[in-house]
Amino acid sequence: MHLIQVDSVQRWMEDLKLMTDCECMCILQSKPISIEKDEQNELILSSQYSTCDNLQLLLKRAWIISTELTRIAQKLEKNRWQRVHSMTVRVNCHVRSMINEYNTFTRSSSEEMHQLKKLLIDKCSEFTAFTERCLQTEDEEILKSMKSCVNETLTTVAQYFGQLIELVLTHEAQNLLRQIELSGSLYAMDSAISSLFSLAQEGAHLCRIIAKEGGVVALFKICRQDCFRCLYPQTLRTLASICCVEEGMHQLEKVDGILCLADILTDNSHSEATHAEAAAVIAQITSPHLTFTQHLSSFLENMEEIVTALVKLCQEASSGEVFLLASAALANITFFDTMACEILLQLNAMKILLAACSDKRIVDTPYSRDQVVTILANMSVLDQCASEIIQGNGVQLLMEMLFEKSSSGNPAEVAACERVQQKSAVTLARLSRDPEVADTAVKLSCIPRLIKLCRSPTERNNSDSVLVACLAALRRLAVMSPGGLEDSDFQQLVKPRLVDSFLLCTNMEESFV
Repeated sequence: MHLIQVDSVQRWMEDLKLMTDCECMCILQSKPISIEKDEQNELILSSQYSTCDNLQLLLKRAWIISTELTRIAQKLEKNRWQRVHSMTVRVNCHVRSMINEYNTFTRSSSEEMHQLKKLLIDKCSEFTAFTERCLQTEDEEILKSMKSCVNETLTTVAQYFGQLIELVLTHEAQNLLRQIELSGSLYAMDSAISSLFSLAQEGAHLCRIIAKEGGVVALFKICRQDCFRCLYPQTLRTLASICCVEEGMHQLEKVDGILCLADILTDNSHSEATHAEAAAVIAQITSPHLTFTQHLSSFLENMEEIVTALVKLCQEASSGEVFLLASAALANITFFDTMACEILLQLNAMKILLAACSDKRIVDTPYSRDQVVTILANMSVLDQCASEIIQGNGVQLLMEMLFEKSSSGNPAEVAACERVQQKSAVTLARLSRDPEVADTAVKLSCIPRLIKLCRSPTERNNSDSVLVACLAALRRLAVMSPGGLEDSDFQQLVKPRLVDSFLLCTNMEESFV
């Protein structure tokens, strides 16, 4: 008797989840707090100042719905009808809640959006009713025939949902850009730019929407007006986010954005914060990871001015963050065009960067050291670079970088440390073609450290790229100073083909058998 009671209670608890009336829930959620006219106006007014929060809530709800739709498809594949129905009910609730929440903070919506909302709600109701009928059917053949209809309905729900979210985000981007264009208040513009920045942080798709709606054009318009100087840092930070996508880059090129950035960087009357954010935009648009920088023809025309300003910013940086942004831009430019390395050499950039590395207040993270060693590695292809390195104690710095270790264990920091080790070894290999550099490296005990990195996977965090770079550097130093290696090291790490030494070192994991 006790078991029957327990089973009944459990069954009742499970059924209760499915018996929730979605429409009642949504009506309660959207019910106004007061019907007094003045109080309603206050509610509407206050929502203007929380646009960013409202959008975050909307995006969070959209992510939940998207995840639930994916899970429904997975459960449907396994014929888990009970789960399919319960999740469909949940999606129905979330969709209605999302639409009601959006209606509370948006002033107006287009006819197209209104139609899409209605279509989505109707289709969700149909979907819920459909899956409920499937629960009541036990005939396998009927269920099999209904499954394709359920799949089709699921696809339609996902399609309407995707279209609605796209339309909502486009509408919100348009509203924010309209506020930026038409507002006469610095406070309102700053608020709109901040909301636009938050929107851009949500991913590449949103950046594309903002760019297509003229976001880059509107933001550069601000950067060309002296009366908005106090808004420059936030505006440039938003531009850096949007220009991670191709549409943003095309818009930047159309409005002569490079020329505007060059003007800001070379204007000494601007604050350091403004210069740093302009450097961040340069770092973004010249990133070697982007495949669509080839059209930046105007960059080459302004490169010397930009590089000169960035070197000055590195030299005068008051904080590690400013130095990181300026050096990241320089590092990317050295990949972007080889002429940049020659300009850097003429500007004594090597001396400035090496001096900065001795100031732990400025170069205070592996990320900053990664940028510096990237510049050194790219400049080391020039023959004149060797003497600059020796004069600035650069070999000593490269040796120290071979010991780079993460203090936090954070994956991003660990990856940065690996890059520092790899690039410092690459730089040593390139520079050691100069006998004086090779001799200095040997005297500083670079060979034992390179051997250690090759033979001990934990020293290089099991990184293959660090291993290859260290083997190359070791072989170059061995040619210049053959007496620095023991015979076993020579036989295993230098004499064989590089690929054979690599395979040998990758199999040197510790064995506890």
